[in-house]
Amino acid sequence: MAVYTDVSDEELEAFIASYDIGALTSFKGIAEGVENTNYLVHTGAGPYILTLYEKRVRSNDLPYFLSLMEHLAAAGITCPLPVRDRDGRVLRELAGRPAALISFLEGVWIRRPGIVHCTELGTALAKFHRAGLDFPMRRDNDLSLPGWRALFDDVRDQADTVIPGLRDEIAGELDFLGGQWRTDLPVSVIHADLFPDNVFFLGDTLSGLIDFYFACNDMLAYDLAVCLNAWCFEPDASFNVTKARAMLQAYGEERPLTDAELDALPLLARGAALRFLLTRTYDFLNTDANALVKTKDPREYLRKLRFHRLVRSYRDYGLGSA
Repeated sequence: MAVYTDVSDEELEAFIASYDIGALTSFKGIAEGVENTNYLVHTGAGPYILTLYEKRVRSNDLPYFLSLMEHLAAAGITCPLPVRDRDGRVLRELAGRPAALISFLEGVWIRRPGIVHCTELGTALAKFHRAGLDFPMRRDNDLSLPGWRALFDDVRDQADTVIPGLRDEIAGELDFLGGQWRTDLPVSVIHADLFPDNVFFLGDTLSGLIDFYFACNDMLAYDLAVCLNAWCFEPDASFNVTKARAMLQAYGEERPLTDAELDALPLLARGAALRFLLTRTYDFLNTDANALVKTKDPREYLRKLRFHRLVRSYRDYGLGSA
């Protein structure tokens, strides 16, 4: 979450007045994440999240994202629910941006996930994947291999100013993945960005999933590979195989992985690491210095990418015998 677009008191009061949620009492910007402008809004009915969509989010994708949240909530997945105004609309415009008001989800995200949190995440991710199987809309993943190449074109000339030697390292990785990437694995709706700050907990119990603005249709095992990267490394960049085992086993108990998915896991984890290395590099080079937003260090995902290059089998992630 972040703040790129300022909203005046008068604009927001008029916007909130079109909902049956009471009068606006307070609001403040939220400075986490990098994609959209977000405000925590309080009204007579309680707290809500107001999102103004910008940057990489395309307006024609918004019906997919908002409908997906409604579909998941109806299927029993705890997630924020778009609020409809008096005319039944979930997608509006505010301060010149597409905007939606979203229900507030109780819980906090865990800065240092433990084994119990990785177990909860594995179960929740599998349930999310199962719930998405009958979602009727489709959106391609624009941050898969073709999208990575496009991002590299955008950062190629400046990559070495971020990390010396980064240009050649990314180019080599793209060449490798271009010849190896899988297209024959089970596909359905994936979250594609299920980092710890997009998962809420109450105590050690997972209380909900948020931020579906990268959701798309792609390989389910790729979504799991994203989570391996996001949840199973320690701050010193070491891989925690115990956390990985807990996550993968919990996922498999809810949705068993095929042999092909297991075999592809190291490749998918490598691709997921490259995806976030590229987007973090792009954001590092392009984020407006005046925006209320915290950019994330690309070096973290270069270290993870190098780790996955050394992985030879899914067993290195803690499943099965060595």
